[in-house]
Amino acid sequence: MKPRQYPQASTNVYLFGTCVIDLFMPEAGLDAVRLLEREGLTVHYPRGQSCCGQPAYSSGNPEQARAVALAQLDLFPEPWPVIVPSGSCGGMMRHHWPTLFEGDPVASAKARELSERIFELTEYLVRVLDVHYPERAQAQERVVLHTSCGARREMGTRVHGVELLDSLAGVERVEHVRESECCGFGGTFCLKHADISGAMVKDKLASACATGCARLVSADCGCLLNIGHAAKGQGAPLQVEHLASFLWRRANGLAADGGAQ
Repeated sequence: MKPRQYPQASTNVYLFGTCVIDLFMPEAGLDAVRLLEREGLTVHYPRGQSCCGQPAYSSGNPEQARAVALAQLDLFPEPWPVIVPSGSCGGMMRHHWPTLFEGDPVASAKARELSERIFELTEYLVRVLDVHYPERAQAQERVVLHTSCGARREMGTRVHGVELLDSLAGVERVEHVRESECCGFGGTFCLKHADISGAMVKDKLASACATGCARLVSADCGCLLNIGHAAKGQGAPLQVEHLASFLWRRANGLAADGGAQ
């Protein structure tokens, strides 16, 4: 992966909230906004945004993915960074949106320009904002980290999640043997190949639980939904939490239920 040149911090940023966060974990999106505002940024949320198009694209339907992307190319007109609290969606927008419009000089130019402004949330927090969270007396937590396939392999953002977790006072990050493996979600993969997906998440869950940790954190909501559903279905003692919410909670001394520790 080509090393990325990071810009100076901008006082204004866009947030691309992702459809999964919008529909299933809106609090994670709000916590992402809070984390950015904590650093003095003004966060803009274009209301016309929707899906990044990845489900259609990964299912072999580029025309549908192109239509979804095209409807959003003009939603981010200012030269501000676009922060995405999902590595898989960020990877789609940064690496695949430009290829969707090959042969269309106008849309292609817009997609290429926009792709250079796409940043996954933890990447922007670490590499551009250089965040530091206060040390405060609070409950100790041992957690496992899950990084989605897109975040790990397309955006290279596992390192940012590791840095953030390891910088938090009172938090111990525990690695597990299947950390680098897919959880089985894979967008429409879990629908088309339910048996295989179920076996994959079962292995992932068993590996995470073997650490003795009670919490798994990730910056990708699709994976969290998959792992969390599997944990609930199997009665496993593992809670899942979006990394944005975990960071906001720990930075403010809040308990898992939102109250003060």
